[in-house]
Amino acid sequence: MQNPQMLQCGLCDSELLEHYHQDKFRNYWQCQQCKLVSVAACDRLSPQEEKAIYDSHENDLDDTGYRRFLSRVFEPVHSRLQGHKQGLDFGCGPGPLLAKMFEEVGHSVALYDLYYADNPEVLQRQYDFITCTEVIEHIGQPKSVLTQLLAMLKPGAPLALMTKLVIDPKRFASWHYKNDQTHISFFSRETFEYIAKQFGTKLEFIGNDVIILSKQEVVKVDGREA
Repeated sequence: MQNPQMLQCGLCDSELLEHYHQDKFRNYWQCQQCKLVSVAACDRLSPQEEKAIYDSHENDLDDTGYRRFLSRVFEPVHSRLQGHKQGLDFGCGPGPLLAKMFEEVGHSVALYDLYYADNPEVLQRQYDFITCTEVIEHIGQPKSVLTQLLAMLKPGAPLALMTKLVIDPKRFASWHYKNDQTHISFFSRETFEYIAKQFGTKLEFIGNDVIILSKQEVVKVDGREA
């Protein structure tokens, strides 16, 4: 087991991590400040091993079940949009069905994925909405990614995340979600409450696995930001 003194939280930079769980593949640690549960770098897959698992996934654009799954993110975001909007699907994967769903109702969506749509130029723009479905749990340094995504949002715009939530150690032990070895960061409601406070966003939980962080509107007094 790795020395906990060698660990640092990828969300809040705290070194106050306690052992949370161990299975036959790896150990899991929980930050005592933001409550993120994470896998230490020494227990993570290599990029090549990670991509091989992603390549085995079947994300068919014509799969009605997959469309129904993504509708849990699509519907609450679409309901917040008026007129033609420009969005970003961050971590779109090889089959960007969610982007297609938004385009079907008149929006434009840029694509970014480290492995399947590595278009860094799209990360230099501002967006009316950003979706990040089943992605954040794959990221070892969520602080830097969330900082980047929220900086790309226009005032009032939503960042919609989809990820399963940690409940407690007992249920974590039998949780299928942790068994995917590409999953290395696990968030709870407490963790997202910490994120919302740190980044100054509005926080909404929708169902069991959709989280919306809305960037605050800029309030102007006499033509100046207040």
